[in-house]
Amino acid sequence: MSNLELSRAQRLDQKVIELFPDLPRSYAVKLIESGKVSVNGDVIEKAGFKLRGANEVIVDYDPKKLDEIADVDLEILYEDADCIVLHKPLGVLTHSKGAFNPEATVASFLRKKIKDFPGERAGIVHRLDRATSGVIICAKTPEALSWLQKQFASRRVKKTYCAIVSGHMAQEHAIIDMPIERNPKKPQTFRVGSNGKASITEFIVAERGETRDMLTLKPQTGRTHQLRVHLGNLGHPIVGDVLYNGEKADRLYLHASELELTLPNRERKTFHVPVPASFKEKLHA
Repeated sequence: MSNLELSRAQRLDQKVIELFPDLPRSYAVKLIESGKVSVNGDVIEKAGFKLRGANEVIVDYDPKKLDEIADVDLEILYEDADCIVLHKPLGVLTHSKGAFNPEATVASFLRKKIKDFPGERAGIVHRLDRATSGVIICAKTPEALSWLQKQFASRRVKKTYCAIVSGHMAQEHAIIDMPIERNPKKPQTFRVGSNGKASITEFIVAERGETRDMLTLKPQTGRTHQLRVHLGNLGHPIVGDVLYNGEKADRLYLHASELELTLPNRERKTFHVPVPASFKEKLHA
C-alpha cells in the first residue's frame, strides 16, 4: 500500500499506524525493522525515521493475513461441551497482546473449538506466560467462562507448579506472604511493595541439587509474575528468569504441573502434566 502526501517530521512508525489503524505500534515497528517498509523507493528499517516533505510510503503488508494464522497442535487433556483442558508447551502465548499478531496462540487454537463466542481472547480463563509450560483450562461458552473465572477469583482453584531455583532455600517448607505491585521504573515487571496487592505462595523443597533446589509451588493468589517475583525477592530466582535476575538458561524452569477445580458440570477434577525431564537434568547439572 502506498501513500503520497506532504508530511511534517512524522515518525515512520506513526505513518504505518495511520495507514493501518488496526495495527498495534509494536507490530508496526516489527514491519519496519524487518524491511517491509520503504520511503521513496528506499527500504527504511528505523521506526523513528522522520518523514519530511512529500514521501511515498509503501508497506509490504496485507490485512487479509489476519485470517492466515498458522495452526498450532496442542495436546488435549480433557474436553466436554463446556470446557477444554490443554497442555500449553513452552514458547506458545496464551493470547495475543495486540490487535494483530500472526502468531499461533492458545486463543487461536480455541477458535476452531468454539462458536458464537466473539473476541480475540474468547474462552481464555487464565493465562500462563509464554516461557511457562503446563496445564491450562479454557471455556467453550460464555457461561462456562463465567463459572470458571469465579472459581479463580474466589480461590477455589488449586494450582501446583514446579520450579528450579538458584541456591538453597533456608527452609524446607514455608509460606511467602508479600504484596506485589507494578514496578514504576520498569513497567513490564512487578516487585514486592507495601502498596501492592496481597500475594501468597506456599513452597516445599522437593529435591536439592548441589547448587539449585527443585520446588513445589502452590500459589494461593494469582498475581501476574507472582512466583517469579516472590522467589526473586528471596534471593532464589527461577533458573532462566533473566527478567528477575535469574541465571541464564535454555528456558524458564517453571512448569504448571497440576490444576484442581470444579468443572461447569459440577464435577471436581484434577488435571496433571508431568514435569519435563529437563528439570531434573538442570537440577543436577
